[in-house]
Amino acid sequence: MKSSSIVLGVLLFLMAIFFINGCSTRNSLVNLDEDVKSKWHQVENEYQRRMDLIPNIVAVVKNYADFEKSTLIGVVEARAKATQVTIDPSKLDAASFQKFQQAQQGVSASLGKLLVVAEQYPELKANESFMNLQKQLEGCENRIAVGRKDFNDAVQGYNVAIRVFPANIWSGMFGFQKKDFFEAQAGADKAPDVNNLFKK
Repeated sequence: MKSSSIVLGVLLFLMAIFFINGCSTRNSLVNLDEDVKSKWHQVENEYQRRMDLIPNIVAVVKNYADFEKSTLIGVVEARAKATQVTIDPSKLDAASFQKFQQAQQGVSASLGKLLVVAEQYPELKANESFMNLQKQLEGCENRIAVGRKDFNDAVQGYNVAIRVFPANIWSGMFGFQKKDFFEAQAGADKAPDVNNLFKK
C-alpha cells in the first residue's frame, strides 16, 4: 500500500513536470511566433514609408514640364501594383514573399529609372525638395534592408526553437510549423546608394 502511494506520487510529480514544461514551451513558441509577425509588420512599414514618398517625388518632378511622362507614369503604376500585394502575417511563406518582392522590385526599378532620368535636369537635381526626398528615399532603403535582416533573424530563432529537443515534441503537438525566410532578389541585400544613380 505504501509503495503504491509512492509510485502514484512519483507519477503525479512527473506528469506535473511534463505539463508545466509543455505550457512553458508553448508560451515561448507563441512569443517567438509573435516576434516574427511583429518583425514582418516592421518590414511592411518601411516599404510603406517608401511608397508614401513616391507622390511627393512625382509632384516635385511634375514641375519640370519636359520631364519624361512615361517615366512618371511607370513610377505611379508600379506603386499602384505594389499597394495591391499584401501578405497575411499568418501565412509567411516563400510564394507570398516572391509575389511581394516582385511588386516591390517594380517600384525600385521605376524609381531608379526616374532618378537616372533626373540626371538630365540640373535644376531638378539642385531643387532642395528633390534633394531632401532623395535622402529620405535612401534612408528608407537602408531601413528596409535592416528590417529584412531583423525579420530573418527572428525567423531563424523561431525555426531553431521548434526543432530543438524537447521543444520539437511540443511544437509538433501544438502545430508550430517551420517558417520561410524573406529572400530578396539578387543584389537586393544591399541598400542602393541613391547618389550613385546620378554618376555615369
